[in-house]
Amino acid sequence: MSHHHAHDHGPHRHGTSSLRHRLAHLLTPHSHETADKLDAALESSAQGMRALWVSLAVLGATALAQAGVVAVSGSVALLGDTVHNAADALTAVPLGIAFVLGRRAANRRFTYGYGRAEDLAGLVIVLTIAASAAFAAWVAVGRLLDPRPVANVPAVAVAALVGFAGNEWVARYRIRTGRRIGSAALVADGLHARTDGFTSLAVLLGAAGSALGLQLADPVVGLAITAAIVLVLRDAAREVLRRMLDAVDPALVDRAERAVRAVPGVDRVGELRLRWIGHRLRAELSVVVDGEATLRQAHAIAVKAEHALLHALPKLSAALVHADPAPVPGERDPHLALAHHLTG
Repeated sequence: MSHHHAHDHGPHRHGTSSLRHRLAHLLTPHSHETADKLDAALESSAQGMRALWVSLAVLGATALAQAGVVAVSGSVALLGDTVHNAADALTAVPLGIAFVLGRRAANRRFTYGYGRAEDLAGLVIVLTIAASAAFAAWVAVGRLLDPRPVANVPAVAVAALVGFAGNEWVARYRIRTGRRIGSAALVADGLHARTDGFTSLAVLLGAAGSALGLQLADPVVGLAITAAIVLVLRDAAREVLRRMLDAVDPALVDRAERAVRAVPGVDRVGELRLRWIGHRLRAELSVVVDGEATLRQAHAIAVKAEHALLHALPKLSAALVHADPAPVPGERDPHLALAHHLTG
């Protein structure tokens, strides 16, 4: 017996505006979820959108200020930092599209909804990081082959500090919001911003070297910035690819198993699967119950199991619970009829 239950048993928010309820109903017209669950999904997307647009404004202003200094100084290290800041600001566009798509209701073609658009946005971010690293390396190598002095060194130093402050603020904001709503793409974007902040500090080293008359200091720092971006590229790519391959933190699986095992009537937990769809979790699991239980009793146990999951996993949006009767000696396994369909 399978039981699909998608209601939120958390605290109700009676103060939510009627406009939001109407919007939630329009977005999911055939859903059996409660208004509270819809509000939670909409609110998480709204938080993500807010983080994107605020960080876009901050990084955009930072990049513009740095670009002005690049024009008068000719610093390739600062140019690389400026390119990273501009690229990081522009990643708000694919993520914003993904958050908007994620609000759309599931339909008969996209039966799980559009949450996976966030994974595609994360892939775009990874490619953007890679492109910015390649550009920074190309400019730095060119300056190594053709060294030139850096003008207006004090302005470069100030621009580097501005870049660090802007990036670190945005990084903290994006990472905090991404972890709160469960968005791997937003966390990856925050990590990108944090690396750009440290590369801004590296520009200070190039400025100091230039002030001492070391013409190679600026392009060498540019190459160091490229190396730092490659490191964050590795981490961001790993996180995004894991999400695309349905990887979850094993601690979440352990927490889910403990919660379900504690439900009265559950003898043991069989197969349990979790997957992220956007920044919400879905679960599929089987539980073993007393073979003499009635259909209604088994259904009630399945409801309690999902209720426990919803409390144990705050980002869970829905679960499919399948109840199996406990086997008795000599009884034929009822799943044998499916065995030839499940073998490779």
